[in-house]
Amino acid sequence: MKVLGISFGRKNQRCDIMVKEALFAAHEAGAEVQFINTMGMRIDHCHACDYCSRCREKGDVEIHCVLKDDYHILEEAYLDCDGVIIAAPVYAVGIVGQFKNFLDRMCPAHDRAEMIETNKKREAEGKPLLDPRYFKDRYSAYISVGGANTRNWVALGLPMLHLFDFSLVQKCVGHVDAYDQGNTGSPVLDRELMARCASLGTAVAGAIGRPYDEVTTWAGDPEDDSVCPVCHCRLLNINGTTDVECPICGIWGKLEVEDDKVHVTWSPEEISRARNTPIGIYEHYHEIQNMIKICVPKLTDPKNAEFIKKETERYARFDEIVGNK
Repeated sequence: MKVLGISFGRKNQRCDIMVKEALFAAHEAGAEVQFINTMGMRIDHCHACDYCSRCREKGDVEIHCVLKDDYHILEEAYLDCDGVIIAAPVYAVGIVGQFKNFLDRMCPAHDRAEMIETNKKREAEGKPLLDPRYFKDRYSAYISVGGANTRNWVALGLPMLHLFDFSLVQKCVGHVDAYDQGNTGSPVLDRELMARCASLGTAVAGAIGRPYDEVTTWAGDPEDDSVCPVCHCRLLNINGTTDVECPICGIWGKLEVEDDKVHVTWSPEEISRARNTPIGIYEHYHEIQNMIKICVPKLTDPKNAEFIKKETERYARFDEIVGNK
């Protein structure tokens, strides 16, 4: 079993230290470990060119991005691992943009539902199947690192990291919200924090090879500090009723307040359709397929096509029309 650690922070600084502490623990639990720091890597943003989709359509066994940068290094390292631990810094309430670039390039291109449906078609047609690494169940853990001692200045750190689970259908077994680093000085001075980071490595290594439904481990930050039973984050969408939604997992629960304490009840049916589950990922897959059925006829209708062409030309001439040079 192999555990990959990725740091999106400065070399030999907080993110590196905390991920490596987790990897030390994973290694002690019997895992082969690999560490990558991305600070010196170039990971451009997704250009939405659909090259990865065309790779699937034309029958390629491996799905690649057309952009030539360092993204492929991370992609291959991830595909070869059985579990992943990611640490990233918070610069402005949410996680650093390089992580989002990696997520945007990796996750939609390796969407589990798309991969399953592609293989169904290929199997029926007797064509080569996709790389089996795309279908591997993996466990994840996350570390959000922020300098602010006010927790709301890092409020979107962990939620953004959890976005990495959805398309890949991963199960997270722990996370650490390592804020207040400006006062801590160095994470090694906070032994309780380092112990929580180490527990992530132990949890990931211990879960590898086991079915998702058999793993109930949660490591890092305590569960009683969370609201959602899936991502264990603290955010809720409120619609003016007692029905509330986890905006990360997309599941609904029922909110109750008793003695100034908030409690949310989540049904097994809702938990089973969280975004990182087969049900959840297929909900999105069918949503996209239905959108295609509606959108394509609109675009191919001759009247619409002519109107769209005319209007698009006007927007293309924006600078000329408003007098910009």
